[in-house]
Amino acid sequence: MEFGRVPDEQISSVDFRLPANPQFTIDTLAAADKNKPLQVHVGCAKWGRKEWVGQIYPLKTKDANFLDEYVKHFNCIELNATFYQVYGPETIAKWKLKADTNPDFKFCPKFSQSISHIRRLKNADDITTQYYEGIMAFGEKLGPLFLQLSDNFTLKSLPELTAYLEKLPTDVPVYVELRHKDWFAVPENKEAAFNLFKRLNIGSIITDASGRRDVVHMMLPTPSAFIRFVGNGLHPTDYVRCDEWVDKIVEWKDMGLQNLWFFMHQHDERYSPELCDYVIEQLNKKLNINVHRPQFIGKQKDLFG
Repeated sequence: MEFGRVPDEQISSVDFRLPANPQFTIDTLAAADKNKPLQVHVGCAKWGRKEWVGQIYPLKTKDANFLDEYVKHFNCIELNATFYQVYGPETIAKWKLKADTNPDFKFCPKFSQSISHIRRLKNADDITTQYYEGIMAFGEKLGPLFLQLSDNFTLKSLPELTAYLEKLPTDVPVYVELRHKDWFAVPENKEAAFNLFKRLNIGSIITDASGRRDVVHMMLPTPSAFIRFVGNGLHPTDYVRCDEWVDKIVEWKDMGLQNLWFFMHQHDERYSPELCDYVIEQLNKKLNINVHRPQFIGKQKDLFG
């Protein structure tokens, strides 16, 4: 992911501290059902990474078998493949079959760019129907859906966003990522967007990237967090940032958080499994849970245990 990238020499000067909890989020979590245990999912954005052969994929693993290997290491994936193509039920069913070996695995498919970036949510009913017809073939392996809006999607398009979200099915959770700076720089814009999400029970995406600290908005319209973490090649600040996120998640859990979706990105994706493993290790320790950690070649760990 290139979003929010800064030159390497500037990384150490970035203020990576997480903002305080806004009252909006405090109110959301206070109203949540405290009897529901926190569900934790941590993963990457793609399975088709050749750099992971010899790292977490066995040597000589073929491209066609990358997903078979990926599901052995993580319990979810931020599925960016559906952004570039609307897949039919037949393809989706094949992917689901590969994931059946991991009982906890979930696919979190991104909405097609034809919907979000090309048609910009207007006259998109037909493509949306095709998208849903495909992803519903994931069955019990289907996690939340992810609607990323373009960098130039501004408040002027709030009516289109409202109309589109109001028509979506409500039986599958949806999260929205806002990127244009005016959503966060103008308080009235932020209030309009996140009040809309809360009214419709739509989640929000927090993207933690070095050069876009405004997108680390900390606004939770539902008692669920969907975090896209963008690291810098295992720079020392990556670990400090992850530690702060783990502490924040523990805090939110005590306040009423019910679901966590944490997706690891790197500008060079060869480093994603290692930092993902670190996050899972720290979450397991701080939350007293047992999310399966990825296995690295030469290191022996029990699968799903």
